[in-house]
Amino acid sequence: MAQRATYRILSLDGGGIRGLITAIWLDRLGQALDPPLWRHFDLVAGTSTGAILACAVAGGVDTRRIIRLYSGDGWKVFPSPRSGLARRVARFRPTWIGGPRYRGRGLEDALEAVFDGARFEDLKPRVLVPAYDTFTGRPVIFKNDRARHRRILVRDVCRASAAAPTYFPPHQLRIGGAKVPLIDGGVVANNPTACAIAEAVRVNRAGPDQERPAYGLADLLVASFGTGDVVRRITGDEARRWSAVRWAEPVIDVLFSGSSDAVDYIARQLIPRENYFRFQFPLDREYEAMDNARPKNLDVLTHLAIDYIDCGEGRRKLEGLVERLNATE
Repeated sequence: MAQRATYRILSLDGGGIRGLITAIWLDRLGQALDPPLWRHFDLVAGTSTGAILACAVAGGVDTRRIIRLYSGDGWKVFPSPRSGLARRVARFRPTWIGGPRYRGRGLEDALEAVFDGARFEDLKPRVLVPAYDTFTGRPVIFKNDRARHRRILVRDVCRASAAAPTYFPPHQLRIGGAKVPLIDGGVVANNPTACAIAEAVRVNRAGPDQERPAYGLADLLVASFGTGDVVRRITGDEARRWSAVRWAEPVIDVLFSGSSDAVDYIARQLIPRENYFRFQFPLDREYEAMDNARPKNLDVLTHLAIDYIDCGEGRRKLEGLVERLNATE
């Protein structure tokens, strides 16, 4: 009996400037496979900074160019006040003055430089990007094969999915004739792996004349990339004492990190062990900020990402993933 084919999924977490970590890992993966990288996947999913990475991969953007987006242009997206006092004031500005920490112009310029006038339908494989509609209180799952999403500019899809609360203003985007206020997809799926698995099951569902679907859960190959697992320890005393002002900064990281780990658990239960590759490592609190684009922090993130993917667990996973991808060609 012939071996069944495999449906291949690439899933990329959110995490702001920490997307540099994922970009480096994707570069290593790309070096180990025949180019372009997108040809090795049937579905690419990404949330927030992962949406930018996913669309870049699906658009055939060179992985070295993606790395430069973070290491070279990160400071434009997340401009940092020079003095320590100014930085501390800026971090609490959204709570006691009002308005997001960044205007978003730097992010929009960076996205335009990478994607120019490309439309969502121009991306080669199937692409899925989560965002959240603040008006209806419902998730919006962008799909590049869906009629009402096809003609949207790629940079607008990414800008919407990356509009993290307190960091950037919502992105107003016209969808199906209505103007929709959208914020970061991490609110609903910072790790989009579960969404990607559900989409793979949906598109491969058996029709009335088929005995079984083209692909089932056992046929899925999932490569899921994190941006560093934030180890933020909040004591019971701190949690009881903190007001809304004190929770404003850490709550986003807590929600995003917690949901990513929960999705990892779900994926491990659904996908055969030999078909599931999760690239992630614990990240010290000193380097957890989603908006720290200062050179010293970027250097540390770079070294941590390289150490993980070139040594030990990360290297073994990368070699295993490359072997499985090549076997499914």
